[in-house]
Amino acid sequence: MSKEVTERIDPLDMNQYRMERLPVRSKSNFELWLARSGIWIALVVFVAILTGAPASFLTQFDPAMLSHSAAEHFHEVGLTEFSWHGQAMLAIFCAAVILWITEPIPNYLTSLMVIIALVLTGVLPERQAYAQLGHPIMWLNILSFILASMLVSSGAAKRFALWFICRFGTSATPIFYSFMVINLVLSAFISATTAKAAILMPIFMVIAAVYGARGGDNKNNFGRNLVLQNLLQINLCAGAFVTGSGANLLAASLIAGAIGGSFFFADWMIVALPIVVCMIVIGWLLATKIFFPLAPEERLPQIEGGMERLKEELEKMGKVSFREIKSIVIFVTILVFWATDKYHGVSATAIAFIGAIVALCPRIGVVNWNQVDVPWHLLLFSAGAYTLGAGFKQTDLPNLAVNFSLEYFGMDESTPFSVFYIALTGAMLLSSLVFQSKTMRTMLFVPIAIGIAQRFDFPIMSLALPVALLIEHVYVLPFNSKPALLLYSTDQYSLSDSFKFGFTMLMIGWATSILMGETWFRWLGYTPNGVFW
Repeated sequence: MSKEVTERIDPLDMNQYRMERLPVRSKSNFELWLARSGIWIALVVFVAILTGAPASFLTQFDPAMLSHSAAEHFHEVGLTEFSWHGQAMLAIFCAAVILWITEPIPNYLTSLMVIIALVLTGVLPERQAYAQLGHPIMWLNILSFILASMLVSSGAAKRFALWFICRFGTSATPIFYSFMVINLVLSAFISATTAKAAILMPIFMVIAAVYGARGGDNKNNFGRNLVLQNLLQINLCAGAFVTGSGANLLAASLIAGAIGGSFFFADWMIVALPIVVCMIVIGWLLATKIFFPLAPEERLPQIEGGMERLKEELEKMGKVSFREIKSIVIFVTILVFWATDKYHGVSATAIAFIGAIVALCPRIGVVNWNQVDVPWHLLLFSAGAYTLGAGFKQTDLPNLAVNFSLEYFGMDESTPFSVFYIALTGAMLLSSLVFQSKTMRTMLFVPIAIGIAQRFDFPIMSLALPVALLIEHVYVLPFNSKPALLLYSTDQYSLSDSFKFGFTMLMIGWATSILMGETWFRWLGYTPNGVFW
């Protein structure tokens, strides 16, 4: 985008931040090199795995090592066919991860290729592969974008953004503090991180533009900080509450089933909230002081006319309109029903469905379909990620790898608790770099932690809870989560910006988890005394 065109754009016009109007990302030299080489690397890896050593690797396992469902499948089709399916699954997964990282083709196109590859190789039947586009979480995401569009089109989002800047935006630091609080509060109510990202994105895009960050050739460290810290907070704050995401609720259900009791909202919050607050404060310090330090001019609004212009714009909007009131009432009502789901039993998706219908309803509603901003490329990407998860479940490949690892490294009853703790928490965190579904990681690693605790006679909560608390660390690479891909599209930061900040926070998260195992978790009675070291 040319400088002249950029200067003609009104940074307070929220319509320019619609997904289909965001500019095409300008790639750095490193990203261009990755794109040129990625497709060839993916092809070589795919062919090598499909025709090479993994076949003999898979055939080394005894059927007794498989889960019950996979063992039944094994007995039905025989070892050769199961090995082929497992090999094809591994080849498709590795190739997809390479394409998602290097991005020689759009991420949504890689997802479409993943889906048809799993069908053609026989890993999944067509009905199961194609059905992932109708996953309840997919519908929740679509409906959340409708609700976010309602807030934008009614003017409620712009009014809040202007009020927010006028109230807290006289300098950069209060803005960062404010978003920490906003993300924590929203996470207690909204059980979808993509929904939070969709709601907050127009607001912090306006704020970034006011501070001179327009994306593309007009990146600055304020924009990098604002968007990357929001990405971190959107995900980590979801981990502060069991209602913060569907994956958290799934983990709590798995743990409650294993311990034969209940694991409530307060139980999770008491353990997780202090850790999350510390992590987002560390993220703010690390980003603003080390990775993306703010220049003096980046600490103050750079919009023409300064704060006076913003106050005038807010005054120009006049009194809150009836349309804005309707959108706020609909939105707050949805928040209330999301937060009280354990009392009425209606799912988050069903509640969002009703809210979207009301919002779109002629005469009663607030928005029409032409005003709705749904990033379908993001949803197609998600469908591919969920289809990969279904493929892993079908082949039971992850459980094969875990059982093989236990045998290979000689881990048995004599292995110290600390080794299992460090290995499981590290595996949970590092898996976020290649797995694209929090639900898939939860279904894989939480049962593994429970199984290892039971097998080696450790308290179930001592391993399962620390692993579950790491579900939301999905912010390093653009394809690691839907909010990461959505915010990467704003072009406020580069792939290297995201990786160096995100991977550092990932390692800090691991170190924090180990430290908590010896201190906070032990004090709360989850880590057994005398067995950590």
